[in-house]
Amino acid sequence: MTILVDKTTKLLVQGVTGKEGSFHAKSMISYGTNVLAGVTPGKAGTQLETINVYDSVYDAKTEYPEINTSIIFVPAPFAADAVYEAIDAKISLIALISERIPTHDAIKFIDYARMKDVIILGPNCPGVISPEETKVGIMPSQLFKKGRIGVISRSGTLTYEIAWALTRSGLGQSTALGIGGDPVTGINFLEALNLFEADNDTDAIVVIGEIGGDAEERLADHVINRKFGKPLVAFIAGKSAPPGKRMGHAGAIISKGSGTAEGKVKKFLDAGIPVATKPSDVPSLILSVLNKG
Repeated sequence: MTILVDKTTKLLVQGVTGKEGSFHAKSMISYGTNVLAGVTPGKAGTQLETINVYDSVYDAKTEYPEINTSIIFVPAPFAADAVYEAIDAKISLIALISERIPTHDAIKFIDYARMKDVIILGPNCPGVISPEETKVGIMPSQLFKKGRIGVISRSGTLTYEIAWALTRSGLGQSTALGIGGDPVTGINFLEALNLFEADNDTDAIVVIGEIGGDAEERLADHVINRKFGKPLVAFIAGKSAPPGKRMGHAGAIISKGSGTAEGKVKKFLDAGIPVATKPSDVPSLILSVLNKG
């Protein structure tokens, strides 16, 4: 058992003929993901690898009604329209890879998705992978190995680095997902944590946070206020970030003393969640909490 994606995932790629879309569509097909179709307006009737390209999500769903997941590589000015199109087509999971989405656009389509019981990953995220089953994202799949450790991250690059550290230590992953680094995202830490808690094939969870916002603090409060059933460890990036300067993306900014790495680390420690000093320390912390259990 995994969360969000598995061998039953039937994928649509929106923006499939663009540079990023075509590259990653081919990568996902090579990995074994069941990519059924692609969408690029004006490109209907063409093909990419083994898949047909359609003008709209509606056309693709008419041909392949079993599509249940979409990954979006559409440029920011048109990304919101692509999201609404996927939601209205009753696609249940959308991975929005596109970055630089205006915050007011994200607020609107994320609220609309929640009304329609659609899960959005992102914006500005690497997607999700259940190793050796399916990949819906841009992550380098060779770094991941099937196992029983869940990974939730705000950072794409750190997802890869910590997954590789786990893999080298013999600790495979059940599912690894990036929730996105923007100020407003779809699925959040708490929702992902609850999915992992319900997954019988996940024994422990790694939470990868960073400066900016209060997502990590809210997760820690959740753990403090209720008995969480599985071991957690964390890593927080951005300890040397200066206040007021954006680091990497829109969500990674310290403002008026809030969102600091130190504050997030303290909150996690108060909740009894061990925090790694550097990414390479994560595997030993996982082994430690598993042995305690």
